[in-house]
Amino acid sequence: MRFGATFPQAEIGIDPLVARDCAQAVEGLGFDHMAILDHVVGGPGASPGDSVAHVGVMDDANHEVFVLCGYLAGLTKTLAFETRILVLPQRQTALVAKQAAEIDLLSSGRLRLGVGLGWNEKEFGALGL
Repeated sequence: MRFGATFPQAEIGIDPLVARDCAQAVEGLGFDHMAILDHVVGGPGASPGDSVAHVGVMDDANHEVFVLCGYLAGLTKTLAFETRILVLPQRQTALVAKQAAEIDLLSSGRLRLGVGLGWNEKEFGALGL
C-alpha cells in the first residue's frame, strides 16, 4: 500500500524553505507522493459553494503547480508529486504537455499529472475564458 500527503497550501505560507522542509519531512516519513492543488487565479479555500474567486496576492500561498513541483522535486529524492487537479482548459494544452514532460524527465519519473475541467466560473471569467 502506498500513502500520500496533500501539500498544505493555505497553511504553509510563502517561505520557500518551509515548503522545502515540508516536502522533505513528508519524504522522510516514508510517504510515496505529495498532492499539490491547482488554481491559476483562485486560491486556497476556494470551493464550489464560494461566490467569488480567490485571487492570489503575494501573501497568499497560491503557488503555481508546475513551478512548485519542479522546485520540490529538486529538493527530494524519492517523493513523487501529483497535480490535483490541474485545470486544463485554463492553459495551453501543448505547453502543459511540455512542462509536465520536463518535470517528469528531470525528476526521474516522479510527476503524476491529474487533469480536470474546473468548476469555478469566476476563475474562468478572470482569465477571459
